[in-house]
Amino acid sequence: MLKIECYCGTPGRTHRNMPDSLPSQFLPDSPRCSLIKPSQRSRRGQEMARTVLALFIVGVAVYTIQGFLPALAWGSVFAIATWPLYTRACNKWPHAASGTLLPLLFTAAMALLFVIPLTLVTLEAVGEAQSALGWVSHAREYGVPVPDAIHRLPFGSAAISKWWEAHLSDPRDLSGMLGNLDSKGVAVTRAVGSQVAHRATLFCFSILTLFFLYKDGLSVIRQCRVVSCRAFGKRGESVGRQIVASIHGSVQGLVLVGIGEGLLLGIVYVFAHAPHPALFGVITAVAAMIPFCAMIAVGLVSLLILVQGSSVAAITTFCIGAVIIFTADHFIRPALIGGSTKLPFLWVLLGILGGAETWGLIGLFIGPAAMAALNLLWCRWAYGNNPKAS
Repeated sequence: MLKIECYCGTPGRTHRNMPDSLPSQFLPDSPRCSLIKPSQRSRRGQEMARTVLALFIVGVAVYTIQGFLPALAWGSVFAIATWPLYTRACNKWPHAASGTLLPLLFTAAMALLFVIPLTLVTLEAVGEAQSALGWVSHAREYGVPVPDAIHRLPFGSAAISKWWEAHLSDPRDLSGMLGNLDSKGVAVTRAVGSQVAHRATLFCFSILTLFFLYKDGLSVIRQCRVVSCRAFGKRGESVGRQIVASIHGSVQGLVLVGIGEGLLLGIVYVFAHAPHPALFGVITAVAAMIPFCAMIAVGLVSLLILVQGSSVAAITTFCIGAVIIFTADHFIRPALIGGSTKLPFLWVLLGILGGAETWGLIGLFIGPAAMAALNLLWCRWAYGNNPKAS
């Protein structure tokens, strides 16, 4: 049997079993970071290294989830917009709010709020697509005759009728035109299908984000307050409150006012006997969420009513729509958006239009929020902490 001898300071003394590690008194003393007093230069270097490392980690994380940033932004906007209502529900049903029942119910309600109108519009569009395909097949065989409404136009009817008979009344000329449309229609259908799948995926992740914000909203708010206080001081929370108030005002001024405009103009479409008044009412409501864009939908509906031969109804619809849109865009909407944040009308308009052009649909909320935060910082720099001076 092999005998291992280990001499530990006393000559002639042997140990049959070698320990796994040496006793602490035989180990060299290794310096610890807590016992080292850093110099001023090394302290600055450590702070710079921590900052660079933090920025690198944040950059990698943002780059990793860049495709889902719109979904996170939409989920945050939904949560901020409905948080007061959710807070009232939590106070009324505290047992349901302690678990996942109330967040799940609110998330399902928000999802249905978007899914039901989109489903109705999709079903209406499918029905119209079938009718359009039937019209195209009929036009290939017999051509498209000149509508009676063109003959009743007050001016230009002769020139339009002549062009129509030369290009659309003959099935042979029309077949070539429709053939070019068929080749382009396949590419457009593929592009639209890809965009629909992408938007549906983002919507699902937005709803998932909304659920977790409902569930852990209080913890998220508490952490945001702590981080803003540590990063920006006491003014960080005031900027955050200004952004939240701007999003609330944007939801009221854009979404609710747009829905109101769509509802009123939908009723006008019904009395004017417009084609598909419910569908065009929804389209008008969506377009009305962007200032001055509702007039495009109203003009289209008025033109369709005019083609049907009702010139008085078309002019009346256009005039009523112009009055409703002018009142909403110049009086109601600025009061709701700018009133909650004391934002001038020009800044509200620039924030909405610039945000929509830069960020897309989510920019309707990001733009006014950015303008509200910038306005608050400007007032603080210009007037200090004196609110009466601003």
